[in-house]
Amino acid sequence: MPAPVPGRGRRAPGRLAVLVVSQLLAGVGVASGIAVGGVLAERLTGTTALAGFAQTCSVLGAGLWAIPLARLAQRRGRRWGLGAGYLLAFLGTLLVLTAVAADLVPLLFLGFGCFGAATAAGLQARFAATELVDPGYRARAMSIVLWATTLGSVAGPNLSEVGAALGRRLGIEPLSGPYLFSLVAFAAAAVVIGIALQPAPVRAGTRPEAARPSLLDSLRTTRRNRAAVLAVVAITCSHTVMVGVMVMTPVHMVNDGFGLGLVGLVISIHILGMYGASPLFGVLTDRIGARGVLLIAVLVFAAALLVAGLSGHAHFPTMSLALGLLGLGWSAGMIGGSTLLTTTVADRDRTSVQGATDAIMNVAAAASSALSGLVMGWAGYPALALVAAVVVVPMAVLVLRARPRTLAA
Repeated sequence: MPAPVPGRGRRAPGRLAVLVVSQLLAGVGVASGIAVGGVLAERLTGTTALAGFAQTCSVLGAGLWAIPLARLAQRRGRRWGLGAGYLLAFLGTLLVLTAVAADLVPLLFLGFGCFGAATAAGLQARFAATELVDPGYRARAMSIVLWATTLGSVAGPNLSEVGAALGRRLGIEPLSGPYLFSLVAFAAAAVVIGIALQPAPVRAGTRPEAARPSLLDSLRTTRRNRAAVLAVVAITCSHTVMVGVMVMTPVHMVNDGFGLGLVGLVISIHILGMYGASPLFGVLTDRIGARGVLLIAVLVFAAALLVAGLSGHAHFPTMSLALGLLGLGWSAGMIGGSTLLTTTVADRDRTSVQGATDAIMNVAAAASSALSGLVMGWAGYPALALVAAVVVVPMAVLVLRARPRTLAA
């Protein structure tokens, strides 16, 4: 039995509290931008098809930044990985504001790409939480950090009207006003991480100076691990489906005459579903196992996409139900899959594989975001829900074929 790690116990409340605060702040920053990003891009470019490209750049940026931030965390510690991510997002927000002021569309999309680093850092924080607790509490620790995003993320979209009013008062494009809140939030998150996050204790018997495997070596090892493959597929499918539908919902609603206030409320309900129920899924994962929670994710996704598929015209109750269920499906898939990945990959490969998984899921979601604008422009919102349902199929097949013994930590 490995020797206990000093200060490690069931929970590390001080370090988890730092992650909680940073996630709350980053949640405000990310959600403020997401709520208006697609509409802002549509207004600047004049085409609905490119509205989805705004989120594509943000999600693709999250994917591209995931690996270097994970490698930085592996070499220097989580403080560096998380702090660098929020500073990059701060820079991206500055670029978005500059692009809107100067009417430079390429710079706008470059800014969205750097903005995505905040998502990469926030996702890395869920893995950082698992390093601070004993194995039996990993899912719960992860869910606490994800839950912390709830307050900030729900508040963010509802700042859309306030941000627009602030933008008008400052004489800038109203839709860029919410990005002022993102600017402050990312700066604050970077400061909190840089000052307050202490390194996680090293397990007894480990050798920090030992050579780390390359990313490709880690992925080759993981490919032979059925449980890890299921984890990667579940995480990727969950994120891809969520992003593809979520990013075009504001455009769908605005095109049907809804104001930013109601759009922000629907996105808030969606984000509440993503993060608000995460403690429940964390407890369930620790108690009934990852497979059971991933089965729940598949069923909830099916319900969400069915409701969305029936929404040829946007109705507030229908949109709220569909996006709320979509968020719940994401939460179950992300917590179940991430916990499974953490518990079935060897310590020496874990950080690299976590970063690679986040990169894979964000690149896939970026493709989904780009295609979502095209699908909706050509065939409408119900067709988008149908395409998203197809993406859930590989996850469902692997979950149903998995044996509980295969998924044992």
